[in-house]
Amino acid sequence: MEVRIAEHSGFCFGVQRAIDMAFAEAMKDREGCSIYTCGPLIHNRSVTEYLEQRGVGMIDSLDEAKAGDTVIVRSHGEPKEFYEKASSMGINLVDTTCVFVAKIHSFVEEAYSNGREVIIVGSKVHPEVTATNGWCNYSAAIIENTDDAENYIKFNSVNNPLIVAQTTFKEETLKDILCVFDREGKSYELKNTICNATRERQESCAKLAAEVDAMVVIGDSKSSNSRKLFEIAKKYNKNSIFVQDKCDNQLKKLKKHNKIGAIAGASTPEWIIKEVIASMSEIEKNPMMDFMEDIEKSLRLPKPGDIIDGKVEQVLDEAVIVNMGCKKDGILRKDEVVLEEGQTLKDVFKEGDEIQAKVIKSDEGEGGILLSKKRLVVVENYKELEDAMESKEIINVKLTRTVNGGVIAAYKEITGFIPMSQLSDRYVENAEEFLGQTVDVKVIRVDTKRNRAVFSRKVVLVEEKHKQVAEIWSNLNIGDVVEGKVMRFTDYGAFVDIGGVDGLLHISEISWGKLKHPQEVLKIGDIINVKILSLNEEKGKISLGLKQTQPEPWSLVGSKYTIGQTLEGKVVQIKDYGAFVELEAGLDGLVHISEIANKRVENVFDELKVGQSVEVKIMEIDPERKRISLSIKANLPEEEAVEEPVEAEEVVEEVVEDAE
Repeated sequence: MEVRIAEHSGFCFGVQRAIDMAFAEAMKDREGCSIYTCGPLIHNRSVTEYLEQRGVGMIDSLDEAKAGDTVIVRSHGEPKEFYEKASSMGINLVDTTCVFVAKIHSFVEEAYSNGREVIIVGSKVHPEVTATNGWCNYSAAIIENTDDAENYIKFNSVNNPLIVAQTTFKEETLKDILCVFDREGKSYELKNTICNATRERQESCAKLAAEVDAMVVIGDSKSSNSRKLFEIAKKYNKNSIFVQDKCDNQLKKLKKHNKIGAIAGASTPEWIIKEVIASMSEIEKNPMMDFMEDIEKSLRLPKPGDIIDGKVEQVLDEAVIVNMGCKKDGILRKDEVVLEEGQTLKDVFKEGDEIQAKVIKSDEGEGGILLSKKRLVVVENYKELEDAMESKEIINVKLTRTVNGGVIAAYKEITGFIPMSQLSDRYVENAEEFLGQTVDVKVIRVDTKRNRAVFSRKVVLVEEKHKQVAEIWSNLNIGDVVEGKVMRFTDYGAFVDIGGVDGLLHISEISWGKLKHPQEVLKIGDIINVKILSLNEEKGKISLGLKQTQPEPWSLVGSKYTIGQTLEGKVVQIKDYGAFVELEAGLDGLVHISEIANKRVENVFDELKVGQSVEVKIMEIDPERKRISLSIKANLPEEEAVEEPVEAEEVVEEVVEDAE
């Protein structure tokens, strides 16, 4: 005996959602309050009994509950007035209405509020249809077959009504009903609300039934979608049977068939499917057992963290329904998809698309298995970060917000951390100034297990500075005259920025004259031309000279000064034998004590002070020995002059002694 399971079989995502939510509620402590379903949660006796065993009762109306009780709204939904009444009674509702059914309610409510006629195609006694009708104040026309359609057209002249369909209705019957409207030339707006899962289940049933010797439909006799599956199976295979569980005697009819097909209704639990398949295998111990592994595989659910391949079944505004080849559908919510600004899910996904996603929750209270494309992208992004860390590659991140100790930085779908110490190559007291910036960083740590990444901007800045400095050093040569900016002073000189690196301009190299402090001739921010005197790249030291960019004073003495010339100078140094007078920076002359006044001078300090301006006359110039003899008294009136004999040798000895 060979058994083939239909591709789409068992719980749909809406039913699974209802059961998951109900089971979760059943586990809660009610503190004296009761929990009920209003009517059967789904059309399956086994599920109803299972809930009863866990304290979930069943009521027929809200009047049977009291304030504080919890009532589970079944997947078929309830009329609008049901919610209003529960609120007024103080009853807590747990709404497990299928998302597709809820969407029909919104269509109907909107059409009714706009004054439009509503037509519901479906079974008049089905609870889903009754609930939907309650969202348009029970004013909808309910059409179940082509006869109903013809009668509606015959007795109604409504123009362009809204047509919606029961989610589990037969697609073929809906088409037949619409053909009646089309044939009569009646306009209408159709919202084809037959669930994709229902449509696919019915199509797979028809296909499989036509290929096997016998067909088994597993489901509750009260389940509308299960009964419709049996109708379809019977149409394509006369050897079709309908069973509710493993105890059904009809299973014995399968003994004479070799190739058997099986399908389960949307409200049929997995354990019933397993039991029926196992019961069928016991009829004849043969190759059927080889298929049990495949059956188990189809019933097995993926776990959180698994990467799955699936097919897009339906694209909604807030979620994508994905068929993963198991008994639960995948739900890919909008916030788990990477969308560009202005994009919607329908811009990115189309029905039938093959996609890959990551499982983030396998037993979600809202039904189905939660999937994420974003977290799959995150996995890829973390791999990129690991590669970047290994290769020391620079990446771009956006600084989004400050936290204790640093800044959060976004790289694609990952948020990493930049410690304050790694935010800049300078001290940062307040990181607010950096927010909103996109900066270059290097990855210094990645922990995929804890979903953490640490970046450093400082490393990049330091490396860039080193490259710049290296390039600057490669273009510097001893003897070059370069432009620089005075940055700061010390007692021994000034530091000058010469295009990215600082050089020391020693106080002795600033002027040909004598200085007590660099600020006598320079100020912060001055742009000056300096000469490179020495380079030590290993130690990062550069010696600069400013006076070297100007002529040495003694080299111009012959062209600027002559004997007998009268000048004004400044006393810069006083000795026992006379005073040195500065004619210009780096050029001093000696006024001997005998040339200070027209009288005998016993103490030079009694006549002159350092810094005093005096008028002097050049008496002698000796370029080779770099000496200039000056006289103050030579400019005084002759009548005041008094001869003071001075030994020439004595004068020479004193000057030489001072020079030494």
